[in-house]
Amino acid sequence: MTRPRPATLTAPDGTRLACTDHRPADPPGATPLLLLHGLAGHQGEWDALAAHLSADGHRVVTYDARGHGASTRSPADTTRAAHVQDAVTVIDTLDLAPVTLLGQSLGGHTALLLAASHPHLVTSLILVEAGPGGPAPELPGRIARWLDSWPTPFASPGETAQFLGHEAWTRTLEHRRDGWHPSFDRATMISTVAELATQAYWQDWARVTCPTLLVQAEHGTMRPDEPATMLTRRPQTRLVRIPHASHDVHLDQPARLHEAVRAFLLDLDRT
Repeated sequence: MTRPRPATLTAPDGTRLACTDHRPADPPGATPLLLLHGLAGHQGEWDALAAHLSADGHRVVTYDARGHGASTRSPADTTRAAHVQDAVTVIDTLDLAPVTLLGQSLGGHTALLLAASHPHLVTSLILVEAGPGGPAPELPGRIARWLDSWPTPFASPGETAQFLGHEAWTRTLEHRRDGWHPSFDRATMISTVAELATQAYWQDWARVTCPTLLVQAEHGTMRPDEPATMLTRRPQTRLVRIPHASHDVHLDQPARLHEAVRAFLLDLDRT
């Protein structure tokens, strides 16, 4: 893989989007991929998977969602539509279409909505611990309690990794005089999930026409009946369950996730 190329793009509403273009050493001969992270995360979570996929010959692009990482911290608009438009901006600006979308959790939900509303941009869809869900009236409160449980400021990145479970969560911490702080705004995180509290997106799921892989973790957080219902409504969807993994499959089991993604994409190439 060549050295990743960082860049800052600008969405139509002026929101800055920090992205990274991971290009293979040889000219890409496979479908490009756009990777979308989850709530309170950042694009660096994909580094291990991006390296695997680049070695397979894919051009892989990652970016920090609005309100996250090095992107605009407090955007005026945190709606689902704004997040979809951000992904469209990345695809259009970097000339990725048609692209495979791979999203985890909230990033997967964004990918689902994009595939439903912009089918001409998407060649296939990979959802990691993500689905139509909703409505979930308890979600904003649950996210608020989760964020409030963080013992911030952390004394060190190591303490953060121990508390949150993965070193990747420490990479965007800000060091201040009193310790280490998250690089996102609490209110922005809560407003980002507001629509999920009141809406379900099964109609959007039904509108997806591209080949789809659903990845569920053995110890994930998807609703118990959600994967089965997704397959009932779109029987052509492929389901893979990853053992020994939590909601953060890409951090717990990056090699197994890569195996599942690689097999799915190779099968598409054969058809």
